Amino acid sequence: MRTVRLHDTLSGRIAELTPARGRRVRIYACGPTVYGRIHVGNARPYVVFSQLRRFLLAEGYDVTLVANVTDINDKIYAAAAAAGRRSDELAREMTAAYRADTDALGLGRPDHEPLASETIPGIIELIERLIAREHAYVADGDVYFAVRSYPRYGELSHRDVDQMDQGEGTEGARRKRDPRDFALWKAHKVNEDTRWEAPWGAGRPGWHIECSAMAEELLGLDFEIHGGGSDLIFPHHENEAAQTRAGRGERLTRLWMHNGMVRLRAEKMSKSIGNVFGLDETLERYGAETLLTYFSGAHWRQPIDFDDERLEAARGRAAGIREAGRGLVDGPSPEWSAPLRDRFLDALAEDFNTPRALAAVNEWTRRSNRAIASAAGGGVGADDLRAMLDVLGLASLLEVAVPEVPEAAIALRDAREQARRDRDYAAADRLRDELRTMGWEVRDGPQGPELRSAV
Repeated sequence: MRTVRLHDTLSGRIAELTPARGRRVRIYACGPTVYGRIHVGNARPYVVFSQLRRFLLAEGYDVTLVANVTDINDKIYAAAAAAGRRSDELAREMTAAYRADTDALGLGRPDHEPLASETIPGIIELIERLIAREHAYVADGDVYFAVRSYPRYGELSHRDVDQMDQGEGTEGARRKRDPRDFALWKAHKVNEDTRWEAPWGAGRPGWHIECSAMAEELLGLDFEIHGGGSDLIFPHHENEAAQTRAGRGERLTRLWMHNGMVRLRAEKMSKSIGNVFGLDETLERYGAETLLTYFSGAHWRQPIDFDDERLEAARGRAAGIREAGRGLVDGPSPEWSAPLRDRFLDALAEDFNTPRALAAVNEWTRRSNRAIASAAGGGVGADDLRAMLDVLGLASLLEVAVPEVPEAAIALRDAREQARRDRDYAAADRLRDELRTMGWEVRDGPQGPELRSAV
């Protein structure tokens, strides 16, 4: 049984994963704020923590993964107002789109996907506890966390409290005792179309308190891993850590994991900047296997650049594995396989190093290709390779295409590809839906788009 070690943002060091109870590992990963379709940058934490869960399950851990959905937020109100829609209606639509887009990655769903709007009682109770402990105060219907009441504030982001800006702008500035205090509850405004009742007045929660309450409700306190993008370290996760410990007297989590950003021209991919590529359009263009190979080819803590060159390279790597898989057979793997499987798992156990793990996969396919090409090669059993790829969500690369494809499906596939070349995406979507109705899906293969049974 391997010792799993992961980089912890709080300590700044690689630390051993030490479950509080037996082999149970509880993971909370911050999910999207649903005011629009998610982009590739939003998908990276989904991939990282889904793959981590799959690895820990393969190692015999009992894993619970929680990935929340923030469906109450200033950005949702603003986007809904701009579109002339109700905020809760927009949030529901974008939540459904997020789930559909991430379903297409083929990694499975988290065990729980709580909504902030369904956690209001727990949020209010935690705020009440903070007020009672004099870590929070009410000001004209707003409630603020008193940052200077918590001496350890800044320990996660390693920042001087006097140099911190909560990013709340001028909102509530006159009501705050200290500019560094942050909102736990915001009083209802006339331009907001949803509200909830609370002891200090109607309104809705602030962003940070939502995650503290959702995590505690589903995982308890002192859970094993809290994750998210590195852009969440401050203020979001700093505030989560502070308010939970101040309110409960216990730490929220044992280990903080923060993945690097996806960058476009060396800038973080962000809707606010406008340099985004939607996950749905990226999957449509490159396929899930290419995108998972692209993400797995970079260490989770490091930023990763997004461009056609890197995605085409990932497509080539995925195609190489698929091509090697055509010469394999089901069954036990050869003697040289076990050390490579161990190298793969050892790489993931040491700070979840997916590039090193992929290198072990590539070595496996090289050896199998040589064995098959040799006079005495015969069939090579693929059990170990399949198990390795399954951890990364790439076992589909070993699926064999069904040879008997109806002519009608081939015609629809070709028409869809022409529509994509013509940038007629509406027609391409319609043709894709027709193929699904017939029981076929299009997936990128080494020779181009291939038809696979959707049954």
